[in-house]
Amino acid sequence: METIDNSVRADGGARIRDFTGRQWTVLIILMLVNFVNYVDRQIIFSLFPFIRDDFHLNYAQLGLLATAFTIVLALTSLPLGLIADRVSRRLVISFGVLFWSAATFFSGLANSFHSLLTARSLVGIGEAAYTPAGTAVISATFPQTVRARVQGMFDLGMFMGGAFGIGIGAIIAQWIGWRYAFFMVGAPGLLLGLCSLKLPDAPLKVHRERLPVRDILRVPAYVMLLISAWCGSFAGYTYVAWGPDFTQEFKGFTPKQVGTILGLTVFISGGLGILLGATIADRLSRLRPWGRSLVVPLGFILAVPGIYYALHSSGKPAFVLGFGVGTFFLSWYHGPVTATIHDIIPAQGHATAVGMYYLFVNLFSMALAPTVIGILADHYGLLWALHAAISAQILGGLLFLTVPWLIHRDGMRHPALAKYWQMEAHPLAAKLQTSKTLS
Repeated sequence: METIDNSVRADGGARIRDFTGRQWTVLIILMLVNFVNYVDRQIIFSLFPFIRDDFHLNYAQLGLLATAFTIVLALTSLPLGLIADRVSRRLVISFGVLFWSAATFFSGLANSFHSLLTARSLVGIGEAAYTPAGTAVISATFPQTVRARVQGMFDLGMFMGGAFGIGIGAIIAQWIGWRYAFFMVGAPGLLLGLCSLKLPDAPLKVHRERLPVRDILRVPAYVMLLISAWCGSFAGYTYVAWGPDFTQEFKGFTPKQVGTILGLTVFISGGLGILLGATIADRLSRLRPWGRSLVVPLGFILAVPGIYYALHSSGKPAFVLGFGVGTFFLSWYHGPVTATIHDIIPAQGHATAVGMYYLFVNLFSMALAPTVIGILADHYGLLWALHAAISAQILGGLLFLTVPWLIHRDGMRHPALAKYWQMEAHPLAAKLQTSKTLS
């Protein structure tokens, strides 16, 4: 089993330009995998108009395609996170990439709504394997002082992939049909799945006593993070799921314009937002232990005016401006959320805690968002249905303000997890204690 250079983790003054070649290799591979991850995940949203016409579907049925994927993603995130922490993060990542890429390819072969629903559900299994294990590998490979920035760079691959998926999907579908969009984006993941075997496994030898979920849930800041993330995830996934359809129906965008203009706006605004939000988060963490978590609610709240303006704008340029501003601020949360989870949970529970996070937000929030908004759109119209997402975004920002307060009150290392923090600080003592327990 390969291990990381522990001396790097101990360097409290680490800078991105000082990263080793091995660290850059890990980060680039994981960014590329995350790119393909979100291309395969988001491409279906730009295909909604074509699939709707082909299979004669309504808004609610289109929403169900996203909901089924998200439910499976949610239910398998925690078990696969547990496996990653206990067996091999590298193998879990490789399995996930290969599985979701094959399922994406087979989505193009669907000959009915139900067969497409099944294929998209299977994509969720593969993608559930990746993020908990991938973020754990990131935090194990890089020093804590740049945690939000490297997690943000990891998520930059996600945002780039999501924007590319939305863009390329509409272009390919208009050019040669929506089925070929699935074929063309599914194939590259097979190669990346094999490349993932080159990743290092985080050193698990000091983590024999695992951190169970029930202990993670004893940390109030983590629990509150889950609750507030419910609202933010509902809003964000609504915009992703229904944005392409909304721009074509209400703003007069063609599928090609959705792919180029909207995709480029998401790419630039979201990419800049991720990098700036992560940089601000790391700098605030040097001033206050809870600094990283403060960036999340600020981004949620600052994004509201731009999103609202975009929905009610009267022309394409005004929509792009408002949507770009909203996307910029909304994307601030990506790096700081994962970094905050890893800050308040010991390393032996990193993949498990992130898996629990995705189980909760995917199953109870993101799985509901496309279908709930679809039902509201069938009754009241898509424009007014999207106001429910704005309301959820505001509520999520306000609730997330309690997370930095709880970290300030309880400290970064909550007393409920004291023994696990001690094992991380004194690995030799933890190993001896484990040997005694096993004997």
